[in-house]
Amino acid sequence: MVSPPPGAAAVAARAGLRVGPAPRPLMGSQGRSGPPGNGGPGEGEGGEARKLQEGRVARGKRRKGKGKGKARAGQGGRGSGAEGKPGPQTAKEAAGPGADGGARACPREEAEGGGSVEEGARGIVKGVEGSAGARKEAQGREYGKKEEWRVRARRREGARPGRAQGRGGQAWADIAGTGVAMAAAAGEEEEEEEAAREAAARPAAGPALWRLPEELLLLICSYLDMRALGRLAQVCRWLRRFTSCDLLWRRIARASLNSGFTRLGTDLMTSVPVKERVKVSQNWRLGRCREGILLKWRCSQMPWMQLEDDSLYISQANFILAYQFRPDGASLNRRPLGVFAGHDEDVCHFVLANSHIVSAGGDGKIGVHKIHSTFTVKYSAHEQEVNCVDCKGGIIVSGSRDRTAKVWPLASGRLGQCLHTIQTEDRVWSIAISPLLSSFVTGTACCGHFSPLRIWDLNRKCVMEWEEPHDSTLYCLQTDGNHLLATGSSYYGVVRLWDRRQRACLHAFPLTSTPLSSPVYCLRLTTKHLYAALSYNLHVLDFQNP
Repeated sequence: MVSPPPGAAAVAARAGLRVGPAPRPLMGSQGRSGPPGNGGPGEGEGGEARKLQEGRVARGKRRKGKGKGKARAGQGGRGSGAEGKPGPQTAKEAAGPGADGGARACPREEAEGGGSVEEGARGIVKGVEGSAGARKEAQGREYGKKEEWRVRARRREGARPGRAQGRGGQAWADIAGTGVAMAAAAGEEEEEEEAAREAAARPAAGPALWRLPEELLLLICSYLDMRALGRLAQVCRWLRRFTSCDLLWRRIARASLNSGFTRLGTDLMTSVPVKERVKVSQNWRLGRCREGILLKWRCSQMPWMQLEDDSLYISQANFILAYQFRPDGASLNRRPLGVFAGHDEDVCHFVLANSHIVSAGGDGKIGVHKIHSTFTVKYSAHEQEVNCVDCKGGIIVSGSRDRTAKVWPLASGRLGQCLHTIQTEDRVWSIAISPLLSSFVTGTACCGHFSPLRIWDLNRKCVMEWEEPHDSTLYCLQTDGNHLLATGSSYYGVVRLWDRRQRACLHAFPLTSTPLSSPVYCLRLTTKHLYAALSYNLHVLDFQNP
């Protein structure tokens, strides 16, 4: 009897098999029974191990199903496919080359009808190694599933940036979380851009009218009125953007009150969308506004004021002070920017023109000041106090208590030379030149049988007139250069709004009560606000936020 070599018995013992002479013949690895004689060869036991291993592999396949592990037998269970699928292996390959090693005995031993115990032990050991490879394959599949689960978890966590990913505080989780957060932020930006593109894009469905060229569509919609354009803007985002075009609202704005357009169509407020100005214009038409007070004086004054960009110029006694508006337009910085002087008595009136301040004083003189220098010139203009003055296009017009209106040049070489004198038959309290430089309007004391509000052309002929409802003296007036007229009366600080296309007054705003009755000495307006200067206060009417 051949004794097993040293070491083989220990290996077989660890495998749980008995090593020694077989008491009966065993089936070989090829299904053949060994020849009688010297006992069962080693290949019989190898065949039995092979069957056992095949059963284990079959059960493992049934349990795992169609797992996508990345394992490969013999390499820690890593998958061989590009998509993480395990490479196809037969039971024979899974069991390893040692499983059928006993069966492939050398021809000499088969001829003798048996094999050595050493060869049988080697077959058993190789079969056990094949079984270990199968276990590694199963472990690889399990690892592949876990890895796939981690990837999916990271993708889900990507939708919630800033949250810790993974478990155990692994270092790679922070790095992956940063990358996923950046990717999520980029995705959000792409979604916002896509939403903006959808808003700007034309609707895919709808009437064929919306698929016309934009120029032709603008021409068609230009015939719609304000209400129809407002309803059209509620259809979709694209039409809301389209109907906000200034070209569609320009015609409507020119017909509205105080929308920033002159009678010639000149846009004086190009920085403000026309649609927004038309909205505020409806508040002017309906008289919706909010009243406030900008400045107060301790003693009674006869203030006058002018606006230029974000600055307010207002007279107090014989001085002219410059203030700066705050961004809301309804409040002032209390510290003045500059102070201008030159009259011996109170400043009754002044205007801003060509970087000059042209002022009228109670001393019967007209003063000319440069805003950015100390240059000042004054000359005698009327026999009594000069109540009002205006300047446009190099021409100065003045009105006085002496019942006359005069025309003067602004040219430096001709200052003080009177061009025309108009007899108004009443005291002139307010005057204004037309933007066309072809006429001017006067407001008088209403003491005689003449209308207090008259327009004079170049031939000094009255063109149109309006009756004051309470026969009050008109101290001041202001126009938007188109359809709106604002007047200030001598009692109770009443401000009236007029539409030059109508004869009746639109609205009246009393700014003082009976104990503090005061004339309205000055009016100034923008497309959003109206400013009124009274004896003790400077008032503001906010039509943007009524």
